Amino acid sequence: MSRSSTTWTSIALAASAPLLCAWQAAAFPTLVQREEQAAIAALSTVQITAFRPYTHYASTGYCSPASTLAWDCGHNCQANPTFEPVASGGDGDLTQFWYVGFDPRLEEVIVSHQGTDTSKLLPILTDGDIILEPLDKKLFPGVNRSVEVHSGFAGTQSRSAPGVLAAVQKAITKHKAKKVTVVGHSLGAAIGLLDAVYLPLHIPNITTRFVGYGLPRVGNQHFADYVDAAVQRATLSAVTHINNKKDIVPILPGRFLGFHHPSGEVHIDEAGAWLACPGEDNPSAKCTVGDVRNIFVGNGTDHDGPYDGIEMGCSGSS
Repeated sequence: MSRSSTTWTSIALAASAPLLCAWQAAAFPTLVQREEQAAIAALSTVQITAFRPYTHYASTGYCSPASTLAWDCGHNCQANPTFEPVASGGDGDLTQFWYVGFDPRLEEVIVSHQGTDTSKLLPILTDGDIILEPLDKKLFPGVNRSVEVHSGFAGTQSRSAPGVLAAVQKAITKHKAKKVTVVGHSLGAAIGLLDAVYLPLHIPNITTRFVGYGLPRVGNQHFADYVDAAVQRATLSAVTHINNKKDIVPILPGRFLGFHHPSGEVHIDEAGAWLACPGEDNPSAKCTVGDVRNIFVGNGTDHDGPYDGIEMGCSGSS
């Protein structure tokens, strides 16, 4: 089991052990009927391959700011050789590593955030700070106070937000870019999803999308619905969160704690097929919620990948 997934398992056990049985017995008939009626479609090889640049960018999020600013991080950097870094930051402890740059092949500004480094205390505390709270009014102006998110995720996103925003604005101006894609894995995916909501509020005339890997639940039902509505009105062009096999992190924090995923799940099944699962927390056995019904039937080693052959981490392999 990866160190990151071990941390998430410990958090889940501490928070949910008394409630697991009750949650497991709870029925969601309306949700099941509605979501399972929608078609679950397998992605084509071409569609899967199109994610590879973003998977490498997410994996690179674990590399130090010095190495990403120099774009000298081994295999992951070599996989996107034309990338032009603009800024990087974070200390990997209180604030996760992040970097921003421009990919001329994709014609997109890329934003990436580091996942949990379990060798340090503060990222673990961030993951475990599961109280729901409204979004910061200064960072997220105009967002209804009923939209609540994981306190730990919100705190760490707020610390990097000004630097990320300035870097994105600089990259857009320098490269005349019109598209921004935010990526991340695990905790980095959670921060990235918040960034994908945050950036269009301050740079309205861009197309923003999110590609996350092993995304934990970030907010409440109002948050999930807000994200879905943003996609429908094209404030966000797309939200995709890719879950690998029996990974337990995407079912955490539990729905019984008030957390919900937005739409956009892609589930990699045991055979390696990538399945597009419509709706929020699709309960089909082909999707994560139905396949990994609790942490005891999950497999923490699936958290870091592989995602189309790519393992997460600064030395991620392909």
